[in-house]
Amino acid sequence: MILVTGGMGFIGLHTTRALVDAGEDVVITYYQTWREPDFIKDEFDKKVKVEKVDVTDLDGLLALGKKYDITKIVHLAVTGLGAYDAIGDMRVNLNGLMNIMEAATTWEVERIGLASSIAIYSSVAAGGPFKEDIPLPIHGVGNPTETYKKAFEVVGGHIGARSNIDVVNLRIGGIWGPLYHSMANLPSRLVHAAVHGTDPKLAEGRGGVPFAEDQADFCYVRDCAQGITKITTADTLAHKTYNISSGRGARNQDLVDSINKVIPEAKFELQAGNSPTARKDPYGDLTQSKADVGYEPAFTLDSAVADYIGWLRAGNDQ
Repeated sequence: MILVTGGMGFIGLHTTRALVDAGEDVVITYYQTWREPDFIKDEFDKKVKVEKVDVTDLDGLLALGKKYDITKIVHLAVTGLGAYDAIGDMRVNLNGLMNIMEAATTWEVERIGLASSIAIYSSVAAGGPFKEDIPLPIHGVGNPTETYKKAFEVVGGHIGARSNIDVVNLRIGGIWGPLYHSMANLPSRLVHAAVHGTDPKLAEGRGGVPFAEDQADFCYVRDCAQGITKITTADTLAHKTYNISSGRGARNQDLVDSINKVIPEAKFELQAGNSPTARKDPYGDLTQSKADVGYEPAFTLDSAVADYIGWLRAGNDQ
């Protein structure tokens, strides 16, 4: 059985669906939020077991191993955006990692997939595409995601090597799509605004109104789930780190254009040109992921936007 921490989360529920489709039994954890989207709820108490566990509670986590034969772990649990101050972030992230590693060694699991992020490349001076083996600066001064994911990769890899556990870093791109709820990323904000006819309040985002020519790695969540599943279930892996992203740089204007193909009346005014901090080709290179596990995104930007719009128009509110 595969344990997915944070399994009631945005990425977690999609990953659970993909794992079940791959023939796996899954136990997912949640802390506060309970969701039952139509695409997975019929599997609850069947192929999917649901347990309320805080990953910072070691005893609660270890109890899962007495109830289920857990052979692999996908560690997706993360602090909510802005939920804690700096010390709270540290406590939840690092205590959670420590407990997951202790549980894994206790259960003698085969593999742990640690959710890392494309943010890990934030301090790389050069542009992309970003390959998994490029040197990374040690710091992560202004970005908590960059900071903690670097810590996860270093500490997780060290413990895995000492404990004979295959610890794999999942460097996940800029994820968006069904079930995303914070509206912190641009694709979700624009798609929701287009469907509901509301103002996305672009000027209130970090850095103000986005620049039309700025690029990003917009990885659709359904593609991400497939990537995590392929890496988690592979018999053997040749590497310890994999990019799971869109594998391409999309301009903010490309995103607007894709939305307008489905909802022509949606009007979004972006700033012309590039921002002063724009980076060239800021996306994860997928050569290694494709070669080792056959991961290749199924969605284009156009088809992802259309899928997300269809999801919202079907009456789903996230």
